[in-house]
Amino acid sequence: MFLALSVNQNKLITKLCNGEVVPDSKDAQQALSLLGLDDQVVRSKDGLHLAKTIRLIDAARVQGAVNAGVTFEHHLLIDSTNNALMAKPPSKNRLACVAEMQGAGRGRRGRAWVSPFGQNLALSFIGDIDLAMNQLGGLSVAIGIELAQVLRDLGFEEVGLKWPNDLVTQAGKLGGVLIELDQLPGRSSRVCVGVGLNVTVAPSFQEIDQMAVALGRELVSRTELAIRFIDAIDTVLSQFSPVMMSQYQARWASLDLFYGKSVRVLQGDEVVTGRDDGIDMTGRLVLDVEGDLRAFNAGEVSLRGSEL
Repeated sequence: MFLALSVNQNKLITKLCNGEVVPDSKDAQQALSLLGLDDQVVRSKDGLHLAKTIRLIDAARVQGAVNAGVTFEHHLLIDSTNNALMAKPPSKNRLACVAEMQGAGRGRRGRAWVSPFGQNLALSFIGDIDLAMNQLGGLSVAIGIELAQVLRDLGFEEVGLKWPNDLVTQAGKLGGVLIELDQLPGRSSRVCVGVGLNVTVAPSFQEIDQMAVALGRELVSRTELAIRFIDAIDTVLSQFSPVMMSQYQARWASLDLFYGKSVRVLQGDEVVTGRDDGIDMTGRLVLDVEGDLRAFNAGEVSLRGSEL
């Protein structure tokens, strides 16, 4: 069972992150250990404080800024933001959740999402969409496009996409999107969109077996990123329909950093090499394999000869 912080531990950690001194108690020591902050603590006769202030996501500001009707949750420590929202009973409510740290964060294809406390963005959003699951083939691509555009609009012009929705730069992976679906009665679906974004630090190659990068520039706070991402996801879920895929298909080429390049698609033990020819109207990746156009709805994509 994954350990969580108690109410008192949440209060202690919040005070420490705000630059306050707290008593050197068992509660504080256990919380610091869970969050991996042991080596950042300074002990004095007055108690404990952090060597450097950690700027937490401003929950009140996020709730006040996001689209009306979205309820926002902020956690210091949670197993997974997607798990937290998917565990809630189906309702018409639109919910968003961020965590300063996840104990069991998940990426695509069952991978773990690695991120230290208070440095990056772990965010999930859940809401209903008036489409059946078999009509949502392009939704993952649409979400990726809109999030990449948010980052470009904020000044991170080097950010692009790797199919279907990895946020990347030429130097490595910046973030990823995990979408989970539930079929609801009738022809509607519940959609949970999870986003992990390296804001301040990126995991090492040894931790995730691929190159990763972080935004690394103080152009925007994690609070502002949370607001922009929540609004972007909420807008996509409220407007998306299969007929919109012609617009997303046209936008894809300018954001796909692999477009027109030789790439490899890994599907289990099979490796297919061809030229990235964009996406089709259902969001599938199209590869030109020696003149033969083939479409893929699943698989890992990498540049030929590259780990990106």
